[in-house]
Amino acid sequence: MKNDLIKVAMIDDHVLLRNALSSLINNSGKCKVIFEASNGKELIAQLERNNFPDVVILDLNMPEMDGHQTALYLQQHFPDMKILMLTMYDSELALIRLLKAGVKGFMKKDIHPTELLSAIESVHEYGYYYSAQTSSKLAGLFRDKNEQQHLDKVMLTENEIDFLKYACSEMTYKEIAGNLKMNPRAIDGMRDNLFTKLDVKSRVGLAIYAIKHGVVTV
Repeated sequence: MKNDLIKVAMIDDHVLLRNALSSLINNSGKCKVIFEASNGKELIAQLERNNFPDVVILDLNMPEMDGHQTALYLQQHFPDMKILMLTMYDSELALIRLLKAGVKGFMKKDIHPTELLSAIESVHEYGYYYSAQTSSKLAGLFRDKNEQQHLDKVMLTENEIDFLKYACSEMTYKEIAGNLKMNPRAIDGMRDNLFTKLDVKSRVGLAIYAIKHGVVTV
């Protein structure tokens, strides 16, 4: 019967939370945490030892290698591995970015034990898990008649995402242009376009938007 347990990896840099969730999972009789890790790099080290879980529970906000970067790695190297993301960010932009990175479900950190186990079983058996709140957010993208305009607004290109990350640093726009291998004038154009697209008026506004929507985690 032990072989039928769903194998889970718990990846979170908050040790107390990680241990608490692992205990709940191990006491369920249906799942077993085969290892814990503090970030994506530690997870990869475990996978390199052929220690393969069925379901990976990832915290979005982690040092070294965060949940989004880790999800992208798993999507490329272990596409059949199911990913559940622990995140407090539920904006449309955050959800779409994570879905594109291969995440199959979302959970809040204060999730009820029953829902936690349901999420693991659902993503293992059916390939996905979305709470009523997440489903409502995603459905909202297609609800009104101007859904294409709305999608265009919440979707950002990888270059725009990278620009937002650098905009949250102390780099000058010239230094950002160098990092993105773009002409400084093109960077100015991208910045002005984002001002309009995101309805903000300054670099501070861009940084607040990036943090609020989980593009940059703090």
